[in-house]
Order: sequence, then C-alpha cells, then structure tokens
Amino acid sequence: MLKKSVILILIGLLFFNCTKDKNESTKKLTYYVNPFIGTDGPGNTYPGATVPFGMVQLSPDIGIPGWDRIAGYFYQDSIISGFSHMHLTGTGAGDLYDILVMPTNSRFNKRIKDNNFKPFSSFSHNKEAASPGYYSVDLLDYGIKAEVTATKRTGIHKYTFPHDSLSQIHIDLGYALNWDVPTDTYIKVINNTTIEGYRKSTGWAKDQRVYFQIEFSKPFESYQLYQNDTLVKHFAKAKNTKIILNYNTRENEVIVLKTGLSTANDEGATLSLKNEAPHFNFETYKKQADSIWENQLQKINIETKNETQKHIFYTMLYQSMLAPTLLSDYNSNYKGANDTIMKAEGYERYDTFSLWDTYRAAHPLYTIMHPERVSDMVQSLLAHYQETGLLPVWSMQGNETNMMIGYHAIPVIVDAYFKGIDFDAQLAFEACKASAMDDSRQIDIYKKLGFIPVDETHENWSVSKTLEYAYGDWCVAQFAKVLNKTDDYEYFLKRSENWKNVYDAKSSFMRPKLEDGTFVKDFIPKDYSAYFCESNAWQYFWSVQHDVNGLIETVGGKERFEQKLDSMFTLNPLPTDELPIFSTGMIGQYAHGNEPSHHVAYLYNNIDKPWKTQKIVREILETQYKNEPNGHCGNEDCGQMSSWYIFGSLGFYPVNPAEGLYSFGSPIFDKATINLENGKRFKIETINNSKTNKYIESIMLNGQTISRNYISHKEIINGGTLVFTMSDVPKK
Repeated sequence: MLKKSVILILIGLLFFNCTKDKNESTKKLTYYVNPFIGTDGPGNTYPGATVPFGMVQLSPDIGIPGWDRIAGYFYQDSIISGFSHMHLTGTGAGDLYDILVMPTNSRFNKRIKDNNFKPFSSFSHNKEAASPGYYSVDLLDYGIKAEVTATKRTGIHKYTFPHDSLSQIHIDLGYALNWDVPTDTYIKVINNTTIEGYRKSTGWAKDQRVYFQIEFSKPFESYQLYQNDTLVKHFAKAKNTKIILNYNTRENEVIVLKTGLSTANDEGATLSLKNEAPHFNFETYKKQADSIWENQLQKINIETKNETQKHIFYTMLYQSMLAPTLLSDYNSNYKGANDTIMKAEGYERYDTFSLWDTYRAAHPLYTIMHPERVSDMVQSLLAHYQETGLLPVWSMQGNETNMMIGYHAIPVIVDAYFKGIDFDAQLAFEACKASAMDDSRQIDIYKKLGFIPVDETHENWSVSKTLEYAYGDWCVAQFAKVLNKTDDYEYFLKRSENWKNVYDAKSSFMRPKLEDGTFVKDFIPKDYSAYFCESNAWQYFWSVQHDVNGLIETVGGKERFEQKLDSMFTLNPLPTDELPIFSTGMIGQYAHGNEPSHHVAYLYNNIDKPWKTQKIVREILETQYKNEPNGHCGNEDCGQMSSWYIFGSLGFYPVNPAEGLYSFGSPIFDKATINLENGKRFKIETINNSKTNKYIESIMLNGQTISRNYISHKEIINGGTLVFTMSDVPKK
C-alpha cells in the first residue's frame, strides 16, 4: 500500500511539473516585460503605451516638473495630471509631453500649485498595470478607470466613468513641463465627435510641430473652448489653448477617444486615424499592440530557470525598441531638420537619435535584429544631412539639438555598410566626410592642432571631444578604404591617431592640454571637470575603441595595461568624493550608469586575460539591472543601457561598434536563439551554466573549437550554433 502511495505521489509530481513546464513554455513573451523598470531612480523611463519605434508614446504625466520626471512619470509620486502622447525614453532631456488628455467629473475639483493648477487625481500602484502597448490606472478621486494603447501613429484612450451628470474630458495644449514651452497652439471643433488642431512648441528641440485629429466614440453634449483664458466658440489659436468636453455618463459607461498624429499637416493626422484606427474597439487595438510586440520579442528566445532574469531580459529587449521613433506620416511627409515639410521617398523617416549613447550597443544590436529597419534609419540620417549639410548629432522631432559630442552618426552608418545594409554608399560617404570636415563644434581647431584645447571660459569637454572625434575619423577612414578613396583613407587614418596627442605619459591618463600644447597643472584623474563629458579621466581613458592595441602599447604593454584596468574596477570613490548625477552604477571608477564605461570590461580580452572580462561582466549583469522600478543604475538613454544587457547576457559585445566583431563575455542563459530576418537562426548554448560558473572553459562554433576571444557579425548572420562550456575556475 505504501509503495502504491509513493508511486501515485511521484506520478502526481510528474504531472504537476509537466503541466507547470507546459504553462511556462506557453506564456507569451510580453508577459515577461515590466514597463515600470526604470520609472524610479535614475532610469527616466515611462510606463505608457507605444509600439516598436512608434511615433506615439502615450503615457501618464505626473504634471510636476523636475529631473526625476523627465519622462513625465516618477514611480514615487502619487498623482496623475493626464495622459500626453509623446515622451522621451530614459534621457536627461525634459521635452515633448504633447497633447494632454485628462478625464474628470464632479466628485473632485481640488487644484494645486505644484502642477500649475491642472486637474489631477491621486492613484495607487495597486490599481495600476502596464504591459507592452498598454497602460491602465484607476483615477481614485474621480472613480474613473483610464486605459491607453497605441498604434504607430495613433493613441487610443478608454475611460470608464461612474454615473455623473458632469463628466468631462480635458484636452490641454498649453500644458508644458520641464524644458518644453508651447509657441502656437490651435483647436478647432469639427463636430460633436471630432476636433483637430496642432501644437507647436520649443524647448530642447527648438521647432516642434504636432498636428492631430481626435475622434470620440460618444458625442459630447457641450464644450468650453479656451483661447488663453478667454472662452471662444468654434476655434482657438494662441500659445495656450484647451477644450473641456462635457458628458452625462451612466455607471460604468465607456468613452473611447483616438488621436492621430503627424509632424507635417492636418491631412497626415487624419490619415493616421483612417488607416490605423478606423473603429472604436479598444480591446482590438490593445491585442494588436501586444501581438506586434510579441512578434518583435520572438526574435530572441531564451531558456533559463531564473524567472527574474527572464523578466529583465525581455524588458531590456522591449526598451531597446522604444527609440528611434517614427517621424513620417502616411503621406511620407514629415517636419524636416531644415524646418520645411519633407517627403521620405521609399522609406520611413525616423528621428530621436541619441547617438553619443546608442552608437555603442543599440545600433549594433539593430543590425542583428532589425536590418530592414536599419536601412530606413540610415536613410533618415542621410536625409538629415541633405536637409542641413551635416549628419545629426542628437536629433529629435525634425530638429538638431546639438546635445553631447562627436559625430556618431558616422560609426552607425559605417557599421551598417560593412554589415550589408542597403543604402546609397556614395551619398553616405559624402555625408560622413562633410560632418568630419565641418568647422563647427571646434572641429576647425581639432583639424589645426590635432586636439581640442582647454577653454576655461566654458565647459568644453576638450579631452572627450578629442577622443570621440578620433574614433569617428577611424570610421571615415575605413569607409574611404573600402570605397577606394585612398587620399581620404590616409588623411582620416592619420587623424584617428589624434588620441595620442592628449595622452600624458607622466600621469598615464588622457590629460587636457592648453592651446600651446602644454598639459594643465593640478590634474586629478578621478575629479569630474569641464575637460571630460559627463565623466572623469578614469572613465574616458579607454575611449580608443578603434586602436586598443595601440593604447596598450602606448601605456607600456599588457602588464601595465592590466594593472590600470584592475585599478579601474577597484579604486572606489571615497565617502568624501562628490559624484555628479550621471556617475552611477559604480564599480571602482567604472560607471555603468553612463556610456563611456560600457566597453571597458571587455578590454581584458585584448591582453589575453579573458577570465577577468568574464568575472566583471557577470558582476555588472547581476548588480546593475533589477526587475523593479528602480532597476536601472543610470539613464536608460534611448536603448543603450538595455542593449548592453542584451549583448552581455548573450555572451558578447561590440567593443568597436563599427568593426563588425563582438568580444566574448560571460553568457547567463542555458540557451538562446536569435531568429534572424533572413530566415536563419543563431543558437547559443551554455553547458554547465550556473551563477558560480562564470568562466568560459571552451568555445565551439558550429562544432569547431575556437580559441579567439570574439565572434564576427557575419558568423552570426549566417546562422549556426555557438556553444560555451562554463566553469567556476578561471582558465588561465
């Protein structure tokens, strides 16, 4: 009898485990995405609804300005002032927040100065949810449930009202936050189910234009239309306009409104609605957005028993696809960087290019996952060149912001070219050369002296600029070489050595120079100064991705280089050190919260000490990303922070983003399959995988043992199987 009972228990456990495994395997990948990661702490992400690389980012706004609310939302807050249609993801720039919508009723009418006396409601995270393409929250003071979803160019709202004779929907074009200021807004009432207009504004991007049309599932009974603070009848045009729509609602009555956008004109906004949102079935749009996300997330399938890692991985994969964002409308029109209406012929025009950040890992990731879209992105960069005469530095909404440094559209273009992405190579080289030869942003001085000198009158980031320009020069040289432009190749290759002009053998650091060629005095490498862009001399020392071997030789060889790398990860800041807001995710002087450090852990591979790379990469993966709102150690930065994790967790990373090679790290998943757009699959298998087995014992590619510390892009794109055998003992 006892035997029989044991057998029945074992059968039951087997059935339970099989059922559990089956349920786990049938979960959609969107289930694992947590859009709240980064909404607390320094991440600056938003939790709202969007689709991959979409024009619309429909997300809740707290309505109170500040660094923590750069993306409109901050997890620690307790009020919501509405839902606006456009947001930046993970940046330090306070812009957008266009077309604020807020439902209200007679239950609550309190106003506060902190949000400029706009309507608001308290909310609780217990009554809030988010998933790819969907966000919902209960507006507790009104008893209204708000839900939003999106298509590429439309935002769809669903409001479930209680019984009330004075239910209202506020649409506020004068609403502004942080750096954003409206310059000209317009609202016109077409009929009792349709309004249209535009919002023009300035801020970080100086000339922003958003045209819109909004349709409502239920006719409004009346409205109040404001031109500044004056009531008007049919249309309002001023810096500050808004409309309040009045309804008498039954208990649990649903009103759906849908907003179509265009940066070009009213016709484009109307076509957005006609083509993407022809009906008012909210659930259909929600399921459609979820399906679009599921399709994109399926491009990488991972196998792991660690559910937390699964949530982090698919959230990072999700966040890697929130930018760049679509700019062109259904007529292919868009607001160009030359402030005129332009047309994208044969491609979709993108913008929101945070290139100082994203050239490092995000754009190389796109060449693996989204090569067809990368073609459109490169053509978008070239369109910006044709509109302005230069490639973008940091562009958004058809504007050049000139934020940050370098000419990092160049490595993005060169990398794409060498990886076989389709675009006009001659035009691309012309654009790259023109941008590297321009005399603005101190490039004239750089060409003359071979370095950017210190300018004590303002923050000029002289050392960082020199290093970033030298890297861009190497990229131009490689492009010129393959196009048989010998003179250009030799010229830019020589310029790519300019990093040596700021190397100081005495301190063994890149050190700021005066115009006469002498180094500045009183130089302390760990200090954060005007000479380094959002970094110190420790963090920027390694920014010679194109000539790591030359850097090793210059420092004094592999042993000296190893000592310096070891110090990078062990020289911890003192309690008395003042760290700026961007120095986060610190491991010694390494700052994972900011981009210049992102490739450094992989440099041990260049001195034949790969186990040290494996150890530190695993530490970063395990300590700097969490499945919680405060899950990013720094700004997510338009996909860069998340893309680092994708590469790192799979086991390789692009140290030189324009070289087409990926340096090995330490994979964390049992298996991963990259489903490539060309129909092939690249599989990664990890034998003896565990938390303690962080060191690579051996590597096999397609059945053959390899002894190198990298894999090529071509090897990945051709499909195949990469097998890591892991150990808890470093292989020295």
